[in-house]
Amino acid sequence: MSGAGRWSDLLPRVISALVMVLVGLAAVVQGGIVFLALISMVCGVMIWELARMLSPERPGVALQLALLTGVAFFVAMNLSPVFTAPLLLAPALVGFGQIGKLRLLYTVYAVFITLAGFGMVLVRDGLGFDWMIWVIVIVIVSDVAGYFAGKSIGGAKLWPRVSPNKTWSGTVAGWIGAAVVGFFFGSDLGVGATLVFPSILLAMAAQAGDIAESALKRRAGVKDSSNLIPGHGGLLDRFDGMLGASVLVLIVGQFVGLPAGVM
Repeated sequence: MSGAGRWSDLLPRVISALVMVLVGLAAVVQGGIVFLALISMVCGVMIWELARMLSPERPGVALQLALLTGVAFFVAMNLSPVFTAPLLLAPALVGFGQIGKLRLLYTVYAVFITLAGFGMVLVRDGLGFDWMIWVIVIVIVSDVAGYFAGKSIGGAKLWPRVSPNKTWSGTVAGWIGAAVVGFFFGSDLGVGATLVFPSILLAMAAQAGDIAESALKRRAGVKDSSNLIPGHGGLLDRFDGMLGASVLVLIVGQFVGLPAGVM
């Protein structure tokens, strides 16, 4: 591939990324109902993309599941905790009866999406702005470092059968970038270098989310989850890493506690 071709998608990716960062940052700063509304909408759109990929012959079902997800997620965060799990599982369970032969794959990934959204809301509302920014910056930096290292250095593929564009050089660069972010955030948040290793783990979880979405698209036989975002594809393509990182934070937070345990 020529040098120009290798970087041909860079400009639209940068512009789209800047818009997403500005919108996301504004919602994170506001927190509360604004952040919840954004996450509810994002989860709904990702469910729409998921259903369209796995059951393209039923576009009406995809739209219905998207609306159900957005409403159920928003309501779940405003009711007693006893209703949280049933409402978060509703899009997956309803979709199981509506999606075709890939219904099991849909159900598992739909649960993954809503749990990730739940994790993001818990981090923002429970731990605060600084820790939410930590998670977001780790995902962004590991992705950007991996993108540029993979394009520039290339080399051996990480898992060519599932994600042919992922390289070991990009993967390791993502870990290094996450470690640097962890060091600086740890100093700022008063936990020192103890945040370096958890940051690397978070980058690994983000990369796992990326690979999981690549496997999903390969199974569905599509290149992108949708074409909503110029240079990035769909929301699932852009936020697959955030899904993995958020689920890890949610699980660790339940068993270890954050930020005292720092994972």
